[in-house]
Amino acid sequence: MKKIHNPMVSVVRHFGKLILASTMLGMSSLGLASSVGADTKGVIELYTSQGCSSCPPADKLAAEYAKDPNLLVLTLPVTYWDYLGWKDTFAKKEFTNRQYSYAALRGDRSVYTPQVVVNGSEHTVGSRKSAIDKLVKNDTLPVSVDLKASDNEIAVQLGASNSADEAVVWLVLFQQEGTVAIGRGENRNRTITYTNIVREMRPIGKWKGEEMTISLPKTDIMQDKMNGAAILVQTSHQGHPSKILGAASWLDKPSS
Repeated sequence: MKKIHNPMVSVVRHFGKLILASTMLGMSSLGLASSVGADTKGVIELYTSQGCSSCPPADKLAAEYAKDPNLLVLTLPVTYWDYLGWKDTFAKKEFTNRQYSYAALRGDRSVYTPQVVVNGSEHTVGSRKSAIDKLVKNDTLPVSVDLKASDNEIAVQLGASNSADEAVVWLVLFQQEGTVAIGRGENRNRTITYTNIVREMRPIGKWKGEEMTISLPKTDIMQDKMNGAAILVQTSHQGHPSKILGAASWLDKPSS
C-alpha cells in the first residue's frame, strides 16, 4: 500500500453543462431494451495507478468483483504517482480530486493506492478481499435505479425514497477493459489489465426523493473507447461526495 499526504487539492463543485435531452418521460414511450443494473447492491470505487507496485493485486481483484451482477466496480486511476517515472495513461486529476475529497469529508487524511471506497463512505485497501466483502455485505443502496438503452437513447429511471437526502445524479462513462504495457517506473516491464476504467464523470441532474426519469442521447455520450455507462445517485456534504444511494450500469459491447 502506497500512501500520500499532499495538501488537499481543489474540488470542482459546479454542475457544468447538463446533457439532459428530456426529463420526466414515460418509459413505455421510449421502446428501450438492454436493461442492466436495477439490482445493484453496492458500488466499489478502486483508486489505483500504473506507477504503484502495490496496485496490480487490487486491479486483478477488481476484475473478479466486476463479474458479480450485484456490484458496480469502477476503476479511477490517480495522477500523484506519475512523478515516479511512468505517467499513468488512464489517470485524471478529477479522480485524484475525488479521492482527496472523500478523505476530507471523513477527516482522516487517508489517501493511498490501492484504495477502495464502498458506496461512497467506508474505505479499505483495494487488495483486501475480506475487508471489501464485509463493507459490501454491511451496506445497502436504498434508491432503485434502472438503466435502459436503445439504438439512440439511454434512459434512467430512479425510484422514490422517503428516507433519503437530496442527491446528484452522475453519469459515469467507462471503458470495460484496457491492457497497458508499462515501460518505466515501479511496474516497468509488466503488462496489466484494468477493468471498468472511468473516462468521464458528469452530473446530469438532481434527485429529490421522488420518482424521476432522465433520457440521454446515446450517440452524444458514447464516445470512442467508452463502451459502458453507469449512473450514481450520490449525496454530498460540504461540497464533498458522500453516501451513494443508488446505482446501475449498462454495457454497449461487452468483452467476450
